[in-house]
Amino acid sequence: MALSVGIVGLPNVGKSTLFNALSDAGAEAANYAFCTIEPNHGIVLVPDPRLDALIRVITPKSTVPTTVEFVDIAGLVAGASKGEGLGNQFLAHIRSVDAIAHVVRCFEDDNIQHVANKVNPIDDVETIDTELILRDLQSLERRLERARKQSKSGDKQEKLAFELCPRVIAELNEGKAARELELTPDEAAVLAELDLLTAKPVFYVANVGEDQLAAGLDDPLVKRLVDHVTPSGAEVVVISANNEAEIAALEPDERKEFLAEIGLEEPGLNKLIRTAYSLLDLITYFTAGEKECRAWTIKRGTKAPQAAGVIHTDFERGFIRAEVVDWETLVELKSDAAVKAVGKMRVEGKEYVVRDGDVMHFRFNV
Repeated sequence: MALSVGIVGLPNVGKSTLFNALSDAGAEAANYAFCTIEPNHGIVLVPDPRLDALIRVITPKSTVPTTVEFVDIAGLVAGASKGEGLGNQFLAHIRSVDAIAHVVRCFEDDNIQHVANKVNPIDDVETIDTELILRDLQSLERRLERARKQSKSGDKQEKLAFELCPRVIAELNEGKAARELELTPDEAAVLAELDLLTAKPVFYVANVGEDQLAAGLDDPLVKRLVDHVTPSGAEVVVISANNEAEIAALEPDERKEFLAEIGLEEPGLNKLIRTAYSLLDLITYFTAGEKECRAWTIKRGTKAPQAAGVIHTDFERGFIRAEVVDWETLVELKSDAAVKAVGKMRVEGKEYVVRDGDVMHFRFNV
């Protein structure tokens, strides 16, 4: 499932350093604005303790985790919607992703220049939000003009667009993002055509210094960010991009030792990746056997035949039934045979909505 998360923010907030740690893709990171011009893409494994537990029990020949794509997008500046700092190009890159990880600088460092010459998380967030809103307003004005002309013909879709666009424009002018608006399904369909930047789901990455990690969300600069964005329902992940880059460069044994030294159970990136995955409203189901244990990505609410189709279209086309057990039960009982012996293997049909963490065996015939 090709879904992607764009890493955005002002220049010099640590986006490319974070991307390097995430994907080990070698994106250039340097202390000057617009170091990144073309977006860098990285496919990142989603850490999942449930898959690890299944592997320990089943000991398969191969293991395939699920993934999410991250896109390192160049830093935006005030005026981007008018073309400042190659803004038109960078905003187009944001349009191509499904969700946004907004990196916000929450650390002081005289050696790293801030584009505004001061560290203020709220100002940084508002700068980016303003540019995204301004670009969306341009899109809405163009759509309104088209609807104004075509609604006269009696086209219901155009009439709805003609009524909706001014309302959305007014809300955006008040500083609201399109994702915050309450819309009917028909209205949402009209806006979906525009692929508005502020309609994309977003979470915030508070990039801090290593000495701030212990304070977490209670760090003064981070707390300002949290207080500003959480009323809209957005989540904040605290991370030290430089620290994560060091961790990512270590060998697995060294990594575990280093994490223990700094008091972490896992890299901060793990939570960031899981947050991005969740933000896209994705869940994971598993297939597990001696040959392979594999995690599969589906949208929340997917029914069993469509979940089977992620593996192969023939599975969906010829779907008969699914044998399902939750991962905890399989780990506890250690085998399908043991699960069936105690009657905990469920048989589900075409209307079954797959749950996060299901282990599934599909029966099909084509």
